[in-house]
Amino acid sequence: WTRSLNQTTWLLSLLSSSPGAFLVLVESIPEGLEFNSSTTHPSIYQAWINLMKEARSSVDIASFYWTLTNKDTNTSEPTASQGEDVLKRLAELSRALKVRVAVNAPEKQPQDDLQLLRSSGADVRTVDMKKLTSGVLHTKFWLVDRKHLYIGSANMDWRSLTQVKELGAVVYNCSCLAADLEKIFEAYWYLGGAQSIPSPWPSRFSTAFNKETPLQLPLNNTPASVYLSSSPPSFCASGRTSDLQSILGVIADADRFVYIAVMNYQPTMEFSHPKRYWADIDTQLRRVAYERRVKVRLLISCWDHSQPLMFSFLRSLASVYEPMSKLDVQVRLFVVPSNPRQKQIPFARVNHNKYMVTDKVAYIGTSNWSGDYFVNTAGSALVVNQTESGSSEPTVQSQLKAVFERDWFSNHSTPLSPEALEAFC
Repeated sequence: WTRSLNQTTWLLSLLSSSPGAFLVLVESIPEGLEFNSSTTHPSIYQAWINLMKEARSSVDIASFYWTLTNKDTNTSEPTASQGEDVLKRLAELSRALKVRVAVNAPEKQPQDDLQLLRSSGADVRTVDMKKLTSGVLHTKFWLVDRKHLYIGSANMDWRSLTQVKELGAVVYNCSCLAADLEKIFEAYWYLGGAQSIPSPWPSRFSTAFNKETPLQLPLNNTPASVYLSSSPPSFCASGRTSDLQSILGVIADADRFVYIAVMNYQPTMEFSHPKRYWADIDTQLRRVAYERRVKVRLLISCWDHSQPLMFSFLRSLASVYEPMSKLDVQVRLFVVPSNPRQKQIPFARVNHNKYMVTDKVAYIGTSNWSGDYFVNTAGSALVVNQTESGSSEPTVQSQLKAVFERDWFSNHSTPLSPEALEAFC
């Protein structure tokens, strides 16, 4: 608690004193999950609170679903208090400012949170992704005053603040990047009232910033090349790099290592019928490992809802390991420990991260890594490259690498083995 308070004080002081853009990595570390490491970051809960405190005119949130209270999950968990506080503050903001929420059209999810926001003055628009693409709106980001933003793995869910391991980034004082993310939000907003996807998209949704021509700006007092990618491709207006092309490009550009932390990894169209093999990312990882001897590490979640088939594909990828030939692909599983009480919380106690870091780039996304998420599901990602800066300041990439290595070498990481699968999955 003291550390969180100190980080909050530092953030607010920096925000008020720094005129430039700066990025802060933020995490949710589940209750009871401890690391023997000095690598820590402010909490996502505190980041969302800070963003609401900074809001003067508008808050836009793109979201999958809303379960911020105990009532939503039929639980009586004290740790739901952070989510309930976020909802309460958002409702209060909705009475004073312009608050918009773009959310996936509900199927079975609770609606109480959204009804509260509507009754408080927020404008809520549902996007019928099932009709438009057969996917879902899986994006998770905030926009505040067209100036500050959050993007990352955390859903609008109390468990994402205290019972699920999450990672995201907050960017403060960056109107140019916020304006570009707003175009992605406006696309969702448009589709919430549309019967079909425009082709081509009107020019107001276009962007000049992408993989080939990223935005150049000082970030944390360090030169940076930055862009936002989006999925599915049909949602990408002129100039927008698709999320898949972003991932493939980041992997291809790596010279020394590719570290990936995602909840699910499968070279398939996971939710499609009939079943389809989809090896775009898998092939790219094998290619850079074989052709250029790039070191590849995958840290994948192991929990009650892991699909057994995933581990077969992971074993295949991990077999690309031959030290004599300098082939170095390794896979480990991350297990969030649970006590008997925590085990009773539905869909919790998992590493929900969705990021990649290489020797050049930090990639922070909102999608799991199987084909559906890049073909027909709406997601987004922030890509930051600071390796050419020559600055002595810690780069975003170096900070994200430290997070990955903390997790990889922790007691919560275990080799991909039959014993581990039997014990944890």
